[in-house]
Amino acid sequence: MFLNCHSYHSLRYGTISVEDLVQEAIKHNIKSLALTDINTITGIYEFYKSCLENKIKPLIGVEVRHENELYYITLAKNSQGIAEINAMLTDANCNNIPLSKQSPDLHNSFVIYPLENVPEQLKSHEFIGVRPEQLNLLISIKWKNLFHRMVILNPVTFKTKREYNLHKILRAIDFNVVLSKLTVNDYCKDSEVLKSEEELAFHFKFHHQIIENTQKIIEECNYHFDFSTPKNKKNFTDSKENDYKLLKTLAYKGFKEKYAADNETALNRIEKELKVIDELSFSGYFLITWDIVQYSNSMGFMHVGRGSGANSIISYCLGITNICPIELDLYFERFLNANRKSPPDFDIDWSWQDRDTILEYIFNKYGKDHVAFCGTNVEFKYRSIFRELGKVFGLPKEELDVLATKPISEHEENSVVKTIHKYGKLLEKFPNQRSMHSCGIIISEEPITTYTALEMPPKGFPIVQFDMHVAEDIGFEKFDILSQRGIGTINDTVKLIKRNTGIDVDIRDISISKDEDAANDYLSKGKTIGCFYIESPAMRGLLRRLKCDNYKTLVAASSIIRPGVAQSGMMREYIFRHNNPNQFEYFHKVFEDHLGDTYGIMVYQEDVIKIALHFGGLSADDGDILRRAMSGKGRSLAALQKVKDDFFESCAKLGHSEKLSAEVYRQIESFAGYSFCKAHSASYAVESYQSLYLKVHYPVEFMVSAVNNMGGFYRTEVYIHECRMAGGIIHNPCVNKSEFETTVYGEEVYLGLMHIEKIESRLAYFIVEERMKNGDYTSLENFIKRIPVGVETIQILIFIGAFRFTGRQKNELLIESRLIMSTYKPELRIHTLLDEPTKEYHLPELQRSEFEDAFDEIEILGFPVSCSPFDLLQTKFRGNVMAKDLLQYHKKEVKMLAYLISRKHVPTKKGTMYFGTWIDAEGEYFDTAHFPDNLKKYPFQGGGCYLLLGTVEVDFHFPTITITKMAKMPFITDPRYSNDKEKSLEAQRNIKEDVSMTWRKPYPQEHEIGLPRIKMN
Repeated sequence: MFLNCHSYHSLRYGTISVEDLVQEAIKHNIKSLALTDINTITGIYEFYKSCLENKIKPLIGVEVRHENELYYITLAKNSQGIAEINAMLTDANCNNIPLSKQSPDLHNSFVIYPLENVPEQLKSHEFIGVRPEQLNLLISIKWKNLFHRMVILNPVTFKTKREYNLHKILRAIDFNVVLSKLTVNDYCKDSEVLKSEEELAFHFKFHHQIIENTQKIIEECNYHFDFSTPKNKKNFTDSKENDYKLLKTLAYKGFKEKYAADNETALNRIEKELKVIDELSFSGYFLITWDIVQYSNSMGFMHVGRGSGANSIISYCLGITNICPIELDLYFERFLNANRKSPPDFDIDWSWQDRDTILEYIFNKYGKDHVAFCGTNVEFKYRSIFRELGKVFGLPKEELDVLATKPISEHEENSVVKTIHKYGKLLEKFPNQRSMHSCGIIISEEPITTYTALEMPPKGFPIVQFDMHVAEDIGFEKFDILSQRGIGTINDTVKLIKRNTGIDVDIRDISISKDEDAANDYLSKGKTIGCFYIESPAMRGLLRRLKCDNYKTLVAASSIIRPGVAQSGMMREYIFRHNNPNQFEYFHKVFEDHLGDTYGIMVYQEDVIKIALHFGGLSADDGDILRRAMSGKGRSLAALQKVKDDFFESCAKLGHSEKLSAEVYRQIESFAGYSFCKAHSASYAVESYQSLYLKVHYPVEFMVSAVNNMGGFYRTEVYIHECRMAGGIIHNPCVNKSEFETTVYGEEVYLGLMHIEKIESRLAYFIVEERMKNGDYTSLENFIKRIPVGVETIQILIFIGAFRFTGRQKNELLIESRLIMSTYKPELRIHTLLDEPTKEYHLPELQRSEFEDAFDEIEILGFPVSCSPFDLLQTKFRGNVMAKDLLQYHKKEVKMLAYLISRKHVPTKKGTMYFGTWIDAEGEYFDTAHFPDNLKKYPFQGGGCYLLLGTVEVDFHFPTITITKMAKMPFITDPRYSNDKEKSLEAQRNIKEDVSMTWRKPYPQEHEIGLPRIKMN
């Protein structure tokens, strides 16, 4: 009877989750129910499954609206019907074919028009929906001969009076108006709730034909969906058999390239994996991934295959990943096994510059009708909830800012704010808009519109109307096509090295970088700024605490730095055991034999499988079920309980004591949810080594590339500092030397025009293109003749020193530019064979402070280039101790002068604390800790130089200064504004800092971890 129900997937309209909608139907003893969200099928699969589980007949369809006008409702008779509906919506969303007020021919669907939009002629599958409150309109002669085409229409949008108000608020948000500006046509009727079928039928007691028509539609709608069958493109070749043959051929070809011919371990592993892949029909999935990688290689792109796919020797032999799973004892079952119900996926990274080319290849190769990105629901978040609700209730911007930026405890307690809080709680977890998944792509055997309508976001690649979890649920294995700046930095460095030195570096040959002596030395000292994944203060501190000087330790470090692992206490315990190998015992031999690399600690997800296999006697497949269940990914508590029972039963058979087995299971239970995929860590570690190798041996080119790829953890200034420390001679942007990006000639580094924020990118590119085309600029006047530029832009270029090649002072150039621009006509900007000689302007030479340029640089670039920030201080004091000497001062007080690089916010029970990263006057880095009580007296005051007083604490080779006092040190008076005190302070306020936030709890102390350090029987 209910043929038109909305969930909250009818964005900014519906107020009921799919689960709640089904529960409402159960409450009212409803036996059939339709989900018809507005222009979307987002919720249909969850709805379908939930209805069947609760013995309700599901009807699937869509309500078609344009802007705020209801055109009609569609209900699919079968799976072909939903495909027709999807195709219609896709045409509107992606092909600019507008939705018409009259339905197109939907041969496998019913169409229900509201009374307000009934076409002159109804087709056999089209009906008229009549609301209970519209029955009195049927006395009109207009409807006399149409009763046989009428059905009950009782839309459902909300459950309660409060949700009705929420619906109105959502409509106001959608229209971007205050609540009082809504008209009755902007929101639904107050009758749009579920009720019993008897109550609804009572309204139509004198219209039995309408009731019968409604029941007939319900009977004839028989949409079915099979969740168990794979939906991906089935075969790469023409058949499953030929897919397997090709995969096997490629695997053995790769084996010959990577292993010795008599390597029985690798051969057995290949055969084992091929058997499972074939049994689970995944040959095509591997081959499609291989094909994408082959195209990437043909284009000269670098890629990194990571994630659980690196557990497979087949993916290694095919060149999808570069991690040997035998070397690291990686379990294939972590990626693919017969008991794994959810599909695996490959995660492959490309440079952010190359990713779109890869995507275009995939869409073109496999057909735009068969390829799409996964969608994702962007929910209302804390800030957006308060800001949107505040606008609806008419609050001014100042109050909106307070609501959006301050915690609830600091909000005013007036009636409007209380109402905002009340409805804000209802909006939590509500979808606000659909967006594109960052990397997940599905390639379908059938046209994708068989399963979903497509949408076209601004990025230009179509997305499905459901997220990755639904995709997995209905049988899609996604391909994760990711991008990152780390690969871009590596790629660009290799190109710069070739251009600058003529040397070809084959960085894909990981044997030259992995465990290379000089790179290992840098690694152990934490000299890794700019290097992928290992440059943050926390990671550099961990590397120093471990004295990490080899690949396997770096793999472990890449895992234990993860928030979950560190939160479990395993990072702290690992550091202790790594530095004190003689101060603990392996509490069982299995842990020594199989977790010896990590000192008996389950650092990786694969370790859970190892312990289940070698201690508990379970199969590797069951070990993976245990891992997934422990990490919250298991779908069945019953399955977990069975594996747990099997574990203890098997342990007993193997002769383990109940106490010992219980402790092992406790460790699995405690740490499995926090652990990290070892293959993922190993892939990260390889890329980290590649970038570190380039930093060690070609530091200037590497840091220039880091700058051009917009760095990573730190701001541009920090990478420029690293470049200077490595021997680069840094120059301000120059119209004759600079490119759009920063570039290097030998050791001379010219900052790119991209760093001048107030100059448009389009103009910056044009300056370079014009110079390449017609030669260097010979003077300021020559530049103005050739470049369409205004006075303000010329002034910025002069202040940053972009015309210093002329040999003139800035004040001369400023006056000259004014004179030229006052008489110059842009329409005369043409090149002639004989340019008139440049006019000479002779002005008196002015006395300039040596620091004026530095203040210009701070104003334009955000940091000084021509000198150090320390040179701009009023004090000549540079500290009693330098960073390089801190290890000698354990438990001693030091006074240091330092420049702030970054600080990280960490909450504690006593309030906020910070960890700071600084450089001293010699350019070396060190770290500080600032506790809540101290911060109240000595707070951070923005970027700049500080005088620090504190006590050094050396923790496993890594010194940190616990600050007791801190004061920001003033710069000299800005010589450009020596007569204006307020203006003279502006530049110092422009000095930046990097601030990062974390909401994690403090890491547990040693006594809270509870990991035995003695042998157990």
